[in-house]
Amino acid sequence: MTDEKIWEFYEEMNEIVYVVDMDSNEMVYMNRKAREIYGINSEEELKKKKCYELLAGSFSPCAVCSNQKLRPGYFLEEVNYDPVIKKKLALKKTMIEEDGKRYRFDLAVDIGSGGWQAGESENNEAMINEGLRISLAAPTSEQSISALFEYLGQSLGGDRVYLFEEMEGGTFNNTYEWCARRISPQKEYLQGIPFKVVSMWYQRFQQGENVIIKNLESIREEDPEVYEYLKPQNIQSLVVSPLISEKKIIGFYGVDNPPEKYLNHITTIIQIWGHFIISLLRRRNLVRRLEEMCFQDQLTGIGNRHAMHEYINEVDSEKSIGIVYCDVMGLKKMNDAEGHQEGDQLLIRASMCLKRQFEKYALFRVGGDEFLALCPQIEEEELKKRIEALRADMQKANAVMAIGYVWHSDGKEDIDHLIKQADERMYEDKRVWYGREAEGLHRQIH
Repeated sequence: MTDEKIWEFYEEMNEIVYVVDMDSNEMVYMNRKAREIYGINSEEELKKKKCYELLAGSFSPCAVCSNQKLRPGYFLEEVNYDPVIKKKLALKKTMIEEDGKRYRFDLAVDIGSGGWQAGESENNEAMINEGLRISLAAPTSEQSISALFEYLGQSLGGDRVYLFEEMEGGTFNNTYEWCARRISPQKEYLQGIPFKVVSMWYQRFQQGENVIIKNLESIREEDPEVYEYLKPQNIQSLVVSPLISEKKIIGFYGVDNPPEKYLNHITTIIQIWGHFIISLLRRRNLVRRLEEMCFQDQLTGIGNRHAMHEYINEVDSEKSIGIVYCDVMGLKKMNDAEGHQEGDQLLIRASMCLKRQFEKYALFRVGGDEFLALCPQIEEEELKKRIEALRADMQKANAVMAIGYVWHSDGKEDIDHLIKQADERMYEDKRVWYGREAEGLHRQIH
């Protein structure tokens, strides 16, 4: 993408033209028209700018990106509302490959304003429809929520859009977040928030009201719990709306620091979107439940064989890996003597031992009495220590397992072959165990 004649051709066009490195997301080129509209004063200012930062005003990559739809020699045509420049654009996009690199070429024509303005119901409706269109274009409900929050934040001019869900025990976790450019993400710090922090908000929610804070200092005395949480986040104002499913409040979502003159109108907008978000959360929960059924062993709660195969496909072949293969001893004997319910309890105790000693790693039940731990990026000594701890733990839990393990300095060795090696070593350990059992029985007889 270095031919100066190409740039000269596009420079004087009255359409918006820009080029993005598809692998790094860095802006490569903007013509004069694009620079004027997006406020870029020089080529130097353009360097190292990320496309999502400049074109979407976002802290992180776009929730829904058209890159995956592009291929060389084919133009993707779209009509989108750009909330950064408050314009509706007709776009033509394609992929250009050169010197082993992939570039996205976008040509956009301004087809008029279509933005959201306070008090104009027609534009409010247009904004809602556009948000729904963008959200529904995402392949999953998770991405739909992220795409909607991105669009909300850009269109409403807020610093941050977020969703809190109520967890077991009555605490709240920040589960989704969009941040504007130069705004620091807060999600990782906002987990396990006690109910007392938002108890006054819930009183408003239960009366069918949203929470509007126009000036944070105004609540310093009347709601100190909330004040202490919001102040370190540089929040001056916000609008928060409850999420209600089947007449029960399951959480809330909101916008931080929107333009003051739009606060009351934003309340109506996010109230309407709340119903759609609820439907996305329901769909997400259904998918998660189906995934659990497909990839989780229902008795022990760890992964099954399907989950193991999926996981193996994602293992980084450049990193070390440890594999631990276990077989629960005496399961058939217990099932025959005491019933399958006691046998199930033995399997659960064995899986709990593995969970305690390999909590950071991937665990799978790969057969009736067989378990597997896959431990990427583990040092050999660390693997041995965990195995010794596992042996001690399973003795205390009365859930003895035969153990075979393999460690490899990188994952370039075929993982299925390494699993087979660990399985063979497990059988060696099993033979030793049965030998000791037979020897003990022999001594008792004599």
